[in-house]
Amino acid sequence: MVRRFDMRKKRILLLIGLPLLVALVLVLLFFKPGKTEESSIAVPVTSGPLEITVTTTGELEARRSENIFGPSGLRAVRIWQVKIDDIIPDGTLVGEGDYVATLDRSEISNRIRDEESELEKWRSQYTRTRLDTSLELRNARNELVNLRYALEETKITLEQSKFEPPATIRQVQIELEKAERAYEQAVQNYQLRLDKARASMQEVAASLEQSRRKYEQLMEVLKEFTVVAPRPGMVIYKRNWDGAKQGIGATVSAWDNVVATLPDLSEMISRTFVNEIDISKVQVGQTATVSIDAFPGRKYAGEVIEVANIGEQMRNSNAKVFEVKILLQGSDSILRPAMTTQNVITTRVIEQVLSLPIECVHTEDSVSYVFMAGSRSVRREIRTGEANDMRIIIEDGLKEGEMVLLNRPADVTKYRLEPLATGKAK
Repeated sequence: MVRRFDMRKKRILLLIGLPLLVALVLVLLFFKPGKTEESSIAVPVTSGPLEITVTTTGELEARRSENIFGPSGLRAVRIWQVKIDDIIPDGTLVGEGDYVATLDRSEISNRIRDEESELEKWRSQYTRTRLDTSLELRNARNELVNLRYALEETKITLEQSKFEPPATIRQVQIELEKAERAYEQAVQNYQLRLDKARASMQEVAASLEQSRRKYEQLMEVLKEFTVVAPRPGMVIYKRNWDGAKQGIGATVSAWDNVVATLPDLSEMISRTFVNEIDISKVQVGQTATVSIDAFPGRKYAGEVIEVANIGEQMRNSNAKVFEVKILLQGSDSILRPAMTTQNVITTRVIEQVLSLPIECVHTEDSVSYVFMAGSRSVRREIRTGEANDMRIIIEDGLKEGEMVLLNRPADVTKYRLEPLATGKAK
């Protein structure tokens, strides 16, 4: 009986206590007190130096680099562009003379075959011309010999006819004059033929030599279609005008036959672009802090070494930007070209000013104000000055040590505005 009574008592307590527990949870959920301005984070107005900075994103590149060139004689053989058939991976370390890339040989191979046919044609033409010339000159020499013999015979006949009648002697004299004239004309014709033969041979020989030089030039250029490193270093792909890397399938122009580059990693720069609004603040010689996205814990001191005088249009944007180069101080073996950088350029340091975190300052209808900490529920109008990425200068309206809310309160309507000019509530 006692045991049954205890079980019944526990059941009654459970039925009564469970609804009470649920009600308590609901009360806590729906009637949880909200944050007040007193529970918001408050920060003090501080006095001290403030660095005015310009922050940009950039990309690492070597200050100096050596180009790896493709064939130097492309224009000489009238080949205007070739494609990269194969190239070692971007960032590969190579030694002097190591293989770097192979260029497409299709066009030059066709040109070589055509030039081989042309060279063979001129060789045949040279041989044929030499044989024809030799045969023609030999016939001309035989003709001269025959005419000389005929002339000698005529002279003998004239000597033998001295006892003949005058008419007969005169007739022999005429024959002798004809023979002498024919011989002289044959000698002149032979000289003309000889000069013509020499000119023909020189013309064919010149064409043959020209064809031979073209062929040899093509063969020399073909050797350069296998690209090797001029010195030890790290191979970095060349970038096109649009920033794309020039890898397999890219085109190498006869006017710009750079296949890749070998950067000098001992001196690195961050190449960045500054908006036209901030470029007037940036000057050569200013210091900078450079951090690498790949190594967040590392920071490097830098110096602005170059500021472009002419802006350029950003792709897919109407914004104008100016190129700025920042030289990193010292060297680090982990740094590689094309790494993304975050650059903070210190354009000016203002000594002893009042400042607040930027989040504290709010603007409405061109009026800047802050929410004062404490129970007064006041938002005070202020006048601000220059700012960096973190803090803003307070020129008027606040004193050093005053506490200001970091975040905007939930209920802004209960905060009365205290104007800067009169200091009275509004």
